[in-house]
Amino acid sequence: MSRKLRARFVAPQRAAGIPVLRELFGDSAVSRAGVYAAADSGGAFHFITMRPFADKVQGRIGAYRIGFFPAEKRGVRSEAYGNPEGFLEVTATNADTPISEHFRLRDFLTKDQTAVWPKYLVLREPLVDKLELVLAELRSMGVPAHRLRVMSGFRTPQYNQQGVGTGGRANDSRHQYGDAADVYVVNGSRDWMSDLNSDGAVDTRDARVLASAAERVERKYPDLLGGIGVYKATNAHGPFVHIDVRGKRARWGAL
Repeated sequence: MSRKLRARFVAPQRAAGIPVLRELFGDSAVSRAGVYAAADSGGAFHFITMRPFADKVQGRIGAYRIGFFPAEKRGVRSEAYGNPEGFLEVTATNADTPISEHFRLRDFLTKDQTAVWPKYLVLREPLVDKLELVLAELRSMGVPAHRLRVMSGFRTPQYNQQGVGTGGRANDSRHQYGDAADVYVVNGSRDWMSDLNSDGAVDTRDARVLASAAERVERKYPDLLGGIGVYKATNAHGPFVHIDVRGKRARWGAL
């Protein structure tokens, strides 16, 4: 849709059905997790083969703590809340792999276990596509938007659980499924939401501008329907917007 994706995420059970993987990179690309770069007219395009979900043993893959997904502990309320197909293996070497024009693998990593490598990531291509479209939509609206900063992308279940409670994170947060991100626009050197409505202040009105761009994207691309939530600033962070591709409309916060 955005035509800005630079990667395809390949689950182990689907890898054999992509002949180009074997043709370009040999059998190892089908059977072994990794990042495989193929040159095209627009530069490098990456096929990223996942580690299977079954590689998670007692809540970990190697030294990296993941925890247990909701479906491992109770019945699944819908297919959208089932266990992920697998995990992208992110190393110190491949963390800066471009997955789209404006995003890299490291942008979506859980914000903990900073010294542990490799790390493991659940991420869905439609989310990255939607974020690229939101950035383009802001620009088409005449809003300066140099980049979208991902404040929170994938959250491992063990990390998500730390914030579960009244007014906090949901037990079944979409962040655990790789299809949600909390984002804000950064135009300058300060890592903070920018003044998108040019009123001289940074507050929820700027977050609403970002949310309106996401709303417009959903109207144009119904396949990317999902959640949009606006959050106020705190002492720890500026205002931001939650965007996801859960497959049905959801709205909350200071919209």
